[in-house]
Amino acid sequence: MSATQLPDTGLAAAIRRLLDLARGNTHQCRYAANFLLAWWNAGDCGGWDLTDLWAVDDTIAHDMLAVAAFIAANHEYPTSYGLGAEFEALVVQWRPHLLAS
Repeated sequence: MSATQLPDTGLAAAIRRLLDLARGNTHQCRYAANFLLAWWNAGDCGGWDLTDLWAVDDTIAHDMLAVAAFIAANHEYPTSYGLGAEFEALVVQWRPHLLAS
């Protein structure tokens, strides 16, 4: 099955910015990773706390909200958009205990 293209809007850029941020090692990076991993698999990776929006810069919060609206409207996981490798790398970085079992 081939990946669906993300709409040619600011959404793809927002997802890219969140992925780039989540690769770092700060509190804001952790919040971005938590948000993205909740989209990947909230049951295993943990849910996302809405109050995390208070702990990130406004630009990051707006990116999270734009992605959340997209997720709500499209009912698909990131793998549907060819983002599996990026999200697997986040699991390795932020949830390595999930790989131990």
